[in-house]
Amino acid sequence: MEPGAGAFSEEQFREACAELQRPALSGAAWELLVETQGISVYRLLDQTGLYAYKVFGVLEDCLPDLLADVYMDLAYRKQWDQYVKELYEKERNGETVVYWQVKYPFPMSNRDYVYVRQRRELDFEGRKVHVILAQSTSEPQFPEKSGVIRVKQYKQSLAIQSDGKKGSKVFMYYFDNPGGQIPSWVVNWAAKNGVPNFLKDMVKACQNYRRT
Repeated sequence: MEPGAGAFSEEQFREACAELQRPALSGAAWELLVETQGISVYRLLDQTGLYAYKVFGVLEDCLPDLLADVYMDLAYRKQWDQYVKELYEKERNGETVVYWQVKYPFPMSNRDYVYVRQRRELDFEGRKVHVILAQSTSEPQFPEKSGVIRVKQYKQSLAIQSDGKKGSKVFMYYFDNPGGQIPSWVVNWAAKNGVPNFLKDMVKACQNYRRT
């Protein structure tokens, strides 16, 4: 889907389901970046010189329905995600458009995102899978802010299913172009530590979640 082109396709949802079952890491130069806490993070150097990431793993003691609810609950995320500066959503022509501003360490500028997202539950090969897709879009309701760099290339896929016990098996694809000059150590830290830590924090958030 091109930014602003409408809903995600059925194929995009099913691709995320398929990758959750059978990771697609061959045929391209995906490299294992880190394995920690039951999570494996792979990266692929994009033609733009940036990395795309794939994350596979199991989050224990967090059921799939609950994990998907927590991930979708933006008001709650502001309570447990320390890097959120602003986060809210608006409806536009039947789509949910999200504004998200992320805190960056001094002296770098914060980044913000405007993206559409959609959640679906699918029956894939006899398994119930939650899939959440997101992609940047251009939206005049969210003008750029002075001192904040707008991320105009952002794409994420998240697929979640039961691990057969009390946890969730997860797959996540992530790519963005943060713009500006970001030191390589920040990029490496975010991939090696930020992603596993975010997932660990999300499990804690699941344990404290109260549906409204």
